[in-house]
Amino acid sequence: MQEQLLSIVSNINTYLSNYILVFLLIGVGLWYSIRTRFVQVRCFGEGVHRFFGSLNLSGGKQESGMSSFQALATAVAAQVGTGNIVGASGAILTGGPGAIFWMWLIAFFGMATIYAEATLALKTRKVDSDGTVHGGPVYYITTAFQGGFGKFLAGFFAVAIILALGFMGCMVQSNSIGSTFETAFGIPSWVVGLMLVVICGVIFLGGVQRLASVTEKIVPVMACIFLLGGIVVLAVRIRYIPATFGMIFRYAFTPQAIIGGSFGAAIKTAISQGAKRGLFSNEAGMGSTPHAHAQANVSDPHEQGVVAMIGVFIDTFVVLTLNALVIISTLYTQDGILASGVIPEGIGKANLAQTAFGTVFGTQFGAIFVAVCLFFFAFSTVLSWNLFGKINVIYLFGKKSAAVYAVLALVFIFLGTVTGNDLVWELTDMFNNLMVLPNAIALFALTGIVVEQTRRR
Repeated sequence: MQEQLLSIVSNINTYLSNYILVFLLIGVGLWYSIRTRFVQVRCFGEGVHRFFGSLNLSGGKQESGMSSFQALATAVAAQVGTGNIVGASGAILTGGPGAIFWMWLIAFFGMATIYAEATLALKTRKVDSDGTVHGGPVYYITTAFQGGFGKFLAGFFAVAIILALGFMGCMVQSNSIGSTFETAFGIPSWVVGLMLVVICGVIFLGGVQRLASVTEKIVPVMACIFLLGGIVVLAVRIRYIPATFGMIFRYAFTPQAIIGGSFGAAIKTAISQGAKRGLFSNEAGMGSTPHAHAQANVSDPHEQGVVAMIGVFIDTFVVLTLNALVIISTLYTQDGILASGVIPEGIGKANLAQTAFGTVFGTQFGAIFVAVCLFFFAFSTVLSWNLFGKINVIYLFGKKSAAVYAVLALVFIFLGTVTGNDLVWELTDMFNNLMVLPNAIALFALTGIVVEQTRRR
């Protein structure tokens, strides 16, 4: 029965990702790029200025919501996850180094999409009398479509994101933490699971304020650790950097030279892998990060919109790109084990980054370094995804349901460290895919509101 269900879910995911979502999300990004007169270019400098202007590792307790930087840190915590390491690795293995070029292209258009999402989240959010902020796609979906249809789309989105991120998504993230720690340090995964439950429970009980206080510190630390390690590797392999960039651009258009097959099939694989992995790494268009940006204490939605663009830039053009450069410069260049395009036995997307860092750091320390980075990435993602799920649980069932949701989420986090199968991963992907549909429909419908924000810029 499980095998049959796995086959059905896998086929649904293949159809959605290959034939619907890639074109839908690229279409949204291209649409908003044109309608906002390429806000990701015109206002990039403003976004950087606002990002560094609000940068503070101790933003302090807000009366309600979060500071602009705390909101961005929470969004980036969701974006920069295992997908940046494992996702990029899978894209390179399957689509060749050229897949990274297509990831860059998708992220460029995705910056316009996430500007629209953040802007709409601020414009449509609700604030309770006690200062509690509620915002996200369910609120701008019901703004776009009044009546029963809007309620149906919002409810569909809410259920999908609760299952995809709040429960099963956190389960697969904790699975990554448990398995990498067991491999690197020999700590039983169930012990890691108990530790995660305790730490996450304390943070969940503290609400939005405690989560914001944690993410504003974790995100810069985890980014700096990973960037420092990557820069060391690239410094050692500096003579291969020109060849690395050369392969990214060359194999973006002639991928059959590295992954084999006919030109048509190879170019389709390179583009689809770059698009799929890129879209679900930076999460632009998925409807997840608007929940964080809706919490920002800013007077103008445009202000958080341009900050949100920097989140995509950090995710794809900094963290993911650095990981890709490390992999290609160590494994695909002249003396690399993948230089011929033939994948040796035992090499897969799960350990590709460990293998790459291990070529410079040594096998054992390379595994430990990636395990530590994955812990930060996955743990911060769990925190943000739990918040996103909680907002939608409250939307569907009211505030009293939050405690039940928190307990269930902790159960799933622990189960992720002691169990793991392909069906759970496929179900997570399926609900991830499904939540894109109502979000993208609403983004198209609310174009006018977003364009109005950029008209005077």
